[in-house]
Amino acid sequence: MVPGYRLGVDIGGTFTDMVLVSDDGAVHTLKILSSPPDFGRAVINGLTQLLEMAEIAPTAVRDILHGTTVATNAILEMRGANTGLVTSTGFRDVLELGRMRHPSLYDMTWQKPLPLVPRRLRMELDFRLDAAGAVLREAQAGEIDTVAGQLRAAGVEAVAVCFINSHANPDAERKVAAALRAALPGISVSVSAEILPEIKEYERTSTTVVNAYVQPIVDRYLADLEGGIRASGVTGGFRIMQSSGGLIEAEEARARPVQMIESGPAAGVIAVRALAHRIGRQNVVSFDMGGTTAKASLIEDGEPFEAAEYEVGGGMNTGHGLTRGGGYTIRVPSIDISEVGAGGGSICWVDTGGGARVGPRSASADPGPACYGRGGTAPTLTDANVVLGYLSPHFIAGGSQRIEPELARKALADHFAGPLGLGLLEGAFGAYRIAVAAMSKAIRAVTSQRGRDPRDFALVAFGGAGPMYGAAMATEFEIETVIVPPRPGLFSAIGLLVADIQHHAVMSLARRQAIDASDLTERFERMEKDLRGRFTGGDASAVVVERFADMRYRGQSSELRIPVPDGRLDENSIREMHARFDSEHERTFGHRGSQHAPETLNIRVRARSAADARRGGSALAHHTADGETSLPAREAYFGPTAGSMETPVLTRAALTGGRRAGPFIVEEMDSTTLVPPGWNVSLDGYGNLIMEAA
Repeated sequence: MVPGYRLGVDIGGTFTDMVLVSDDGAVHTLKILSSPPDFGRAVINGLTQLLEMAEIAPTAVRDILHGTTVATNAILEMRGANTGLVTSTGFRDVLELGRMRHPSLYDMTWQKPLPLVPRRLRMELDFRLDAAGAVLREAQAGEIDTVAGQLRAAGVEAVAVCFINSHANPDAERKVAAALRAALPGISVSVSAEILPEIKEYERTSTTVVNAYVQPIVDRYLADLEGGIRASGVTGGFRIMQSSGGLIEAEEARARPVQMIESGPAAGVIAVRALAHRIGRQNVVSFDMGGTTAKASLIEDGEPFEAAEYEVGGGMNTGHGLTRGGGYTIRVPSIDISEVGAGGGSICWVDTGGGARVGPRSASADPGPACYGRGGTAPTLTDANVVLGYLSPHFIAGGSQRIEPELARKALADHFAGPLGLGLLEGAFGAYRIAVAAMSKAIRAVTSQRGRDPRDFALVAFGGAGPMYGAAMATEFEIETVIVPPRPGLFSAIGLLVADIQHHAVMSLARRQAIDASDLTERFERMEKDLRGRFTGGDASAVVVERFADMRYRGQSSELRIPVPDGRLDENSIREMHARFDSEHERTFGHRGSQHAPETLNIRVRARSAADARRGGSALAHHTADGETSLPAREAYFGPTAGSMETPVLTRAALTGGRRAGPFIVEEMDSTTLVPPGWNVSLDGYGNLIMEAA
């Protein structure tokens, strides 16, 4: 029987990663430069190249699983659709008002990001629902036609519809949206009752607007990409990674692209979760450093944290755990990931005050770092690592990208080290340390700021640049163990292969205190039945359903999400929910309420099927018995104390013989691992590099 194949494709700012896994465990990989602004071109070219290399017929590919930043980039670069908003009278300025949050309290020059919908395109209808969802004022057909005409005349490409209290009566909002769709053919309409049927007007409006803003771009991108895939002869399924770490059909992603804003970073965390389960470590910090950003996430008791909401925009994704207020709020299920603008392509520069900076601006894939020889002249972290001797002075990415060290040295000397009055090595090492300091904020946000001691966790370092900084990051937090998985530079693509198919549902509660256990059970069971119905074929046979509740103390404006017991609930179940909330509140904020029982704002259900995910596990292991074990040594600089020294360059296969003391460099097709002095490394039974502080 001819084996079937599943392909994971992750697009980054610099490289596009592809991992092809067969049903019998064979693994084929490819890493190529991304192709901005047409990112799909690299995917199609890479698909053709990978199938030819592996000698596989296109019809053998059963599924293509995709993680992409196309929606995120549309927001960061402010090139989304010309979007209108239709809302209730008096709520036109909800986006403008936002919330009382400021990312930099003492920065008097900070300005709030401009709303994605300008005020002239925010239209009001005299349509009103009360808190229970009853219609107080019905929108008139003539009024809807007038608003539609104004939006059409303004040339909008997308419309968001969000009325006060529509979470309590979604059918009333859908009725108005249907009238707008009929009056505005060819224009996409995003409805809050379908995007986020949840209480809180600003959060619901912002999330719906973000969906509308990116929907035409994502729709065209995925339609064109799927067309190219079909033209290549692949007829299998096409699924997209969500921010929650689960896969959905491409058709659903095209309709609700707000679910895939954190698509790529989420895939990396899912790969770390699978790795942690395999090696028996329940508590790890995920550290992913690519070409443009570095991301951190926490996995505790074998599962990643899920964020109730996060922000994107305002210059870059501010991340969940970092100070908020600088971006656009999105309230959809999402893995809690903190992100900073530090990656291999981050530009090293000197500000007007003479201070050294790294990022958040990036050279991306075009023109890329100076050492790529593609016209870039600004020094980047990649150039600094070449100068320090950490990166190969000849080729990276399996030989697909040539390195020109002289260009790296010139860029760094002319634009960074020279203006700072530093020698070349001192300047390059300074850039390295600045990046470590910047990335520490991301790890701190998901550990100590959440009430967790980072010393209780191991660090999993991956991404094209992550293993080069793993030991330095661990040293910052006194973490004793760093794990570098096989194929670290392709790890997010591997995460796509081990991810579940997921569907989510949420319901806001009108009665938040003294909730009835029987009524709550019925609500959960209705939601569960609906989600189970979305799975078909083999996916439906392995569905796991989980319940959650968003809870808070009375008077609080934010909630914590806690798990809810399965089965029929009773008073003991409600008390258990309250106890879980009290415990998590004390752990997160250092105290618990004593006078009032917590209230339940929303209930949630997550249904997931791992029918295919188990087949991707072979990509997590790596056999290193064959092949060369060493490469030519090179001079590497480890800071002013250790200085420069001749440093061995090894392959992963060289470490099969037992523990080895640093310094040395492990060079692979997709990534480079730096083992500085004071660290020991061994190889476990799955091919993971286990780095331990001496």
